[in-house]
Formats: sequence, structure tokens, C-alpha cells
Amino acid sequence: MRELTYAQAVREAMTLEMRRDMRVFLLGEDIGIYGGAFGVTAGMVDEFGTERVKDTPISEAVIAGAAVGAAMTGMRPIAEIMFSDFLTITMDQIINQAAKVRYMFGGQTKVPMVVRAAAGSGTGAAAQHSQSPEAWFCNVPGLKVVVPSTPYDAKGLLIAAIRDDNPVIFLEQKLLYGTKGDVPEEDYTVPLGSAKRHREGSDVTIIAYGRMLPMCLEAATQAKAEDGISTEVIDPRTLVPLDREALIGSAKKTGRVLIVHEAGETGGFGGEIAAVIAGSDAFYALKAPIMRYCGADVPMPFCAALEKAAVPVKDGVVERLKSLVR
Repeated sequence: MRELTYAQAVREAMTLEMRRDMRVFLLGEDIGIYGGAFGVTAGMVDEFGTERVKDTPISEAVIAGAAVGAAMTGMRPIAEIMFSDFLTITMDQIINQAAKVRYMFGGQTKVPMVVRAAAGSGTGAAAQHSQSPEAWFCNVPGLKVVVPSTPYDAKGLLIAAIRDDNPVIFLEQKLLYGTKGDVPEEDYTVPLGSAKRHREGSDVTIIAYGRMLPMCLEAATQAKAEDGISTEVIDPRTLVPLDREALIGSAKKTGRVLIVHEAGETGGFGGEIAAVIAGSDAFYALKAPIMRYCGADVPMPFCAALEKAAVPVKDGVVERLKSLVR
């Protein structure tokens, strides 16, 4: 099977859907000739033209509002917000409009739109360009929230999101754009709400998503080599809807759970995952308290050393795996 980068997989998903369905179009800042801030839409304007790859003013409120209106009138827009931090400027359009109008209108209209945004730290972009805001949107009924971790999932989940009749927040962590993986050429979908087991294990379960997943897989390999710890690694892939059965089943199997995400611990989605497990019959199988390893509750520093210290690292995952099985 051929390899693609994560960024190429995202671009291929959008390209295939735009060829398949004339209602699909892109809008965002610098996505046309410039190809997007991270090069994800490079070359797409050459194939689809400026009517379907629309450069917008520097106004995230305009981008989101236009996408909501287009979706309600039968189009299937993909709105790119350059940095996920700028989703703050779209909150009224996304939360009070996109997420609610289908319910408020008794199902007479749909809002089939995708909002793509680059999230996370690791590029030295500092406090206003490095956040991981997934938990903000998981709290809003009517939105679906997707955080793909691999090129394969980036393509399959994005195609599924574009075809979904509900608004989907699709967060792409910046440090994953250059990572490579096997991606089939054909059209395929990864169902929203289906977790993936990346590694079988019996001693402890790691639940991780986004760029934390590959790091946790490396940590699981290291813990196995050093202490013989058998670690199961589960990627939820979508936070809303959440594959609760997969998470509960793995927790029951191993009896120990470590939840890892880059976003800050306070109010982070890891707390919801812990509550799902603790509120199920998996609680009675637990051999140790559920543990979270998350980003620090601080604005993301610009200094590279401080930035690294503010998010989970591989050695920290290994240490926590060892402490859980002691």
C-alpha cells in the first residue's frame, strides 16, 4: 500500500469528495493560490477554481457564518480556520447557530458542514496559536468532534464527516501533518463513533488521541522492553460520538487505565473518559485508580524548553505505566 503524509491524506479526502459531489466546496483564509497556512490545500484551486476553493477575508466569523448559511441552503461547505485558537471568533455561528438550528426547526433543515482547524503545540507558535480546544466543543449538543491520529484515519474520517448531515469540528494537530502512513487510493470512510485498538495488551490500557497516540505507542513499546508491561492502546478517533463500549471493554480487560491528551487537565476531555469508565461496570474490574496525564494548566509558552514541559512526553507516559502496574 502507498504511503501518504497526514496532510496529503486530508487533501485527498477533500479532493475525492469535491469530484464526487458538486455541493462540496472550500472556504478559508489563504487556501487558494497560497495553499493554506500548512500547505494542506496546495494545488486544489488549480483543479476546482476559485468558485469552489474560496479565499475569504481575514474574518473567522465571516467564514463560519457563510458556511452555516451555505449548509442550510443545500451546500456541503468545508471551512478552514487557520489555527484552532481562532475558533473563539466563530463561537456564535457554530454554537448558537450550526449546532442548534436542525433541532430548533424540527428537522426541516440540516447543517452539513465541516470546520477544519490546525490544533496543538510543538511549533513554537506560543499561547494564541497552540491550544487544543476539543473539550470546548464536546460540551455542545449538536456538534460532532473528530481528532484523527493517523493519515489513514484522517482521510476516512474526513470523508465521513463531509457526508454527515451534522456540523463536524475536525481538528488536525499540526505536528501530525508531516507524519506518514498507509492510505488506500480508493474512496473509504471511517465511521464516526468507532474507536480503534492500535495495540493489544493485558496489564494496562492507554486511551489517547491526536499526536499523543504515536507517542503512546512508542511508550508502550519501551515499557514492554524495560519492565515487560503489556499495554493496550486505544484511539477514540471521535470524541463526539464516543465509542464508549470500546473504552469500557478495554478497561474491564486490563483493570488499569491511563488517559493521555495534550489539552490541559482541568476541564479536559480525559475527565469525561474517566467518568464514562468509572460509571460503568468496568469500575469493579479496576485494580488501580484511573490516571490522567495531560497538558499543564498554563498558557502555551513560546520558549521551546517550556513548551515541551507543558505537554505530555514519552518518558512521562512510561513512568506512569510503571507506577500503575506496581
